[in-house]
Amino acid sequence: MPDTALNPALKEANKASSNAGAALDHAERSFGEAASAARGNFSEAAAAAKANLADAAKRIEASLTQGLETLRAQTRTYTDTAGQSVDEASRYVSERVRERPITATLAGLGVGVLLGLLLAGNRGGRDK
Repeated sequence: MPDTALNPALKEANKASSNAGAALDHAERSFGEAASAARGNFSEAAAAAKANLADAAKRIEASLTQGLETLRAQTRTYTDTAGQSVDEASRYVSERVRERPITATLAGLGVGVLLGLLLAGNRGGRDK
């Protein structure tokens, strides 16, 4: 009688073991499919991020290039204007010196003496 009482329990144990093995196989397959899907999603996300970064870099480069060109154009304008102003000032000073050479010489001498006094005054203050 003990053998007959153990037979159903043994059958149930074998059946449970078989079911556990099937569940394990199913879990392994499901995990493999999930990992594969995750790898695919990650690859797609990485490719999309790379494309977005490349687009952003191109836009930044275009913006910087345009800003640099604008700056160059403005600089040329300012340089031309400054050059013309310097030429006009040079002509004006030359004309005034030709008209009144003695006054221009005395003015230059006065400016030189003033600068000399200022520089000598600063130097004297440091020595004390």
